[in-house]
Amino acid sequence: MLHTRQEQLEALGRIIDTLDILRVKCPWDAKQTNESLRPNTIEEVYELAQALLDDDAANIRKELGDVLLHVLFYSKIGSEKGQFDIADVADALNDKLIFRHPHVFGTVHVDNAEEVTQNWEQLKLKEKDGNRSVLAGVPAALPALIKACRVQEKAANVGFDWERPEQVWDKVREEIAETAEAIASGRKDDIEAEFGDLFFSLVNAARLYGVNPENALERTDRKFISRFNYIEYKAREAGRSLSDMTLGEMDALWNEAKADPGTCR
Repeated sequence: MLHTRQEQLEALGRIIDTLDILRVKCPWDAKQTNESLRPNTIEEVYELAQALLDDDAANIRKELGDVLLHVLFYSKIGSEKGQFDIADVADALNDKLIFRHPHVFGTVHVDNAEEVTQNWEQLKLKEKDGNRSVLAGVPAALPALIKACRVQEKAANVGFDWERPEQVWDKVREEIAETAEAIASGRKDDIEAEFGDLFFSLVNAARLYGVNPENALERTDRKFISRFNYIEYKAREAGRSLSDMTLGEMDALWNEAKADPGTCR
């Protein structure tokens, strides 16, 4: 069910009122701080990410509500400290969106989404008066795979990128060779460093070909889990334990799973 703008605003007003009451009358809500909420916020964002991957509309709605609660909660804490409230948060976001979309609210012309992204990064630098690094906006706490993608995107948006996507494969092959050399040397630090370089180059390749590496790896994770679960199921069905099966027997079941339309391909 879709709602009018007035109904949407009234709904937001109700949840703000409810949170105000909970902050006073509920012992758990009353004692929360930015620090105590932070782990829960991270968990809620991951739960939303899972719902989005599942394309589960009902669960997306639920998880968006949980994330919204945290946005409102932090804003409530900010207002109690006399720092800011939800109106300040919304106004700052609105001002930022208007400033970073001059092709919509101004006179700048763009031809495609890539140009919008490039302009976005340039405008972010202007907001910082050019005094901060291009990469300064990438959170240090991001998971390494997502962080690699973000720093590469930001560097590319200011011109630090391959001229043609196919050029990246020479780099990937170079990193594979260097990883093999490190493994042959047996030096643990070198092996870890070269694997890191190899992963980074593969993330770069994915980006250049329009593939989100996080989504790609998640897809493979799910495929592996589905096929491995199939092996376990078949083993139990035969009254056997995986530890008693040979690799060849498990591999045969793996190939069955690949051919079974009921498992992830």
